[in-house]
Amino acid sequence: MKIALVTDEFHPINTFVLESIKKRGFHSVLFGSYITHKDVPWVEATVEAAKLVANGTCSEGIFFCWSGTGASIASNKVKGIRAALVSDAETARLSRTWNHANVLVLSNRSLTEKAAEEILDAWFEPYDTKLGQEGIEALNKLEALGEI
Repeated sequence: MKIALVTDEFHPINTFVLESIKKRGFHSVLFGSYITHKDVPWVEATVEAAKLVANGTCSEGIFFCWSGTGASIASNKVKGIRAALVSDAETARLSRTWNHANVLVLSNRSLTEKAAEEILDAWFEPYDTKLGQEGIEALNKLEALGEI
């Protein structure tokens, strides 16, 4: 599986998550400060990565910014992206089951290695398909709303 990884500012937690992804046997496609190790504009870097998730080049994404809020907002502007800003394992698990999130958004500011490992464990675990079906029905209702 290919996972898009993006950050606008490079922090040690970014390396930790990259290494964790590699240990899980996934391939990472890097964007933004993952490549430059310098600050980059968060909107552009996030949207560039989100487009590759939306078009199927990458199966999923893990996006960072200082609080996670900006990366979440920017990525959710890309059609086909369902980004979840997550700070704990249970929220990661629920975002997959109920919202079929395809982008995990994390905070460079507050994420610890311990929390990151727990969140990634939850994000990548299989979820209850019965509950997942209810999530699909909710997503279909959202899609039918279009833009309000």
